[in-house]
Parts: sequence; C-alpha cells; structure tokens
Amino acid sequence: MKTLLKTIVTGLFLCIAFPIALLSGFGRIRAVYLTGAHMVAVAPGILGDYLRAAFYHLTLRSCSLRSRISFGVIFSNPDATVGLGAYIGAYCVLGRVRIGEHVQIASLVQVISGSKQHGRDEHGNLMTGEAGVFEAVSIGANAWVGAAAIVMADVGEKSTIGAGSVVTKPVPAGVVAVGNPARVRSGNSDSV
Repeated sequence: MKTLLKTIVTGLFLCIAFPIALLSGFGRIRAVYLTGAHMVAVAPGILGDYLRAAFYHLTLRSCSLRSRISFGVIFSNPDATVGLGAYIGAYCVLGRVRIGEHVQIASLVQVISGSKQHGRDEHGNLMTGEAGVFEAVSIGANAWVGAAAIVMADVGEKSTIGAGSVVTKPVPAGVVAVGNPARVRSGNSDSV
C-alpha cells in the first residue's frame, strides 16, 4: 500500500512539474530552467521534495525519482545526474555533478563545476563562466559529504568528506578526508 501511494504521489508531481520542464525545453533553455529550479527549490516539506525530484527528473541529464532533494537545493547546471536513493540536504548548490547511488549529501554543501579555461583574458579582465569548459565532478556511490563542505574534485565511492572540508584534489574510494584543503586521514599520516 505504501509503495502504491508513493507511486501515485510521484506521478502527481511529475504532472505538476511537466509544464515548467516543458517551458525550459527540459533543461535546454537555461534561463527558464534556472527560473524553474529556483521556484521548486522553495516548495516546503516532503511534498516539495517530491516536486524537486520530479522537476529534476524531467530536466537534468538523469535524476532518480527515488532520490530525496531537500528544501533550497539548486542544480545550476542541467548536465547533472542523481543516482537511485541519493539524499541531498537543504540549501545545497550543485553544478555539473555526477551523484552516485545512495550518496548522502548534508545541508549547505556546494559542488562546484571546474572550468579548464577560467581565468583572465589577454587584457587582464576576468573571463566569464560561459567562456570555460566545465568539468563534471563525480561523487561515487555510497559516499557521504558532511555539512557545509565545498567539493571541487571527484570523491570516490564509500568515502566520507568531513563537515566544512574543501575538496580540491580527487579523493580515492573508501577513505575519510577532512580539512581545508581536504586530506585523507590514515592513522598518523595525511595525504591527498
């Protein structure tokens, strides 16, 4: 009975999210997509979680309907994926990210898409983000990212990123990384 009810509620929210997703070209018309993302970000409670999952299912490259996307979450880039059973805490800002199955992301986390060509032009002026080639950041299956972490590089599956950590280099699978910059904790030595 519980599964049937979830299926009905999911279907209802897919119907509600469909017009916004259609107007955004299912994530291809960037300005409309971002307007929709901001609108669904502030839908309250568990029903808002269903609405966000439905909207992102229709607009991201891939997003499991069996994920949980909390209040205030914004995907700034529709070229993102969210795996089955992923949980994203409140007020996260996520760029071009690949979130694996059963990943747990705490509140206030930022996953920033790197840019190969970000910097200054020949006149010393800052280049805009549109000028760069954005790289996807991957968070492997069953990883945990602690509150207020900033992730700028890949996180291996089954790894834990400590709260407030800043990931600037890839983190291997199955480790705990903490600090700014994040370093792998292994006994008495640190590395990454």
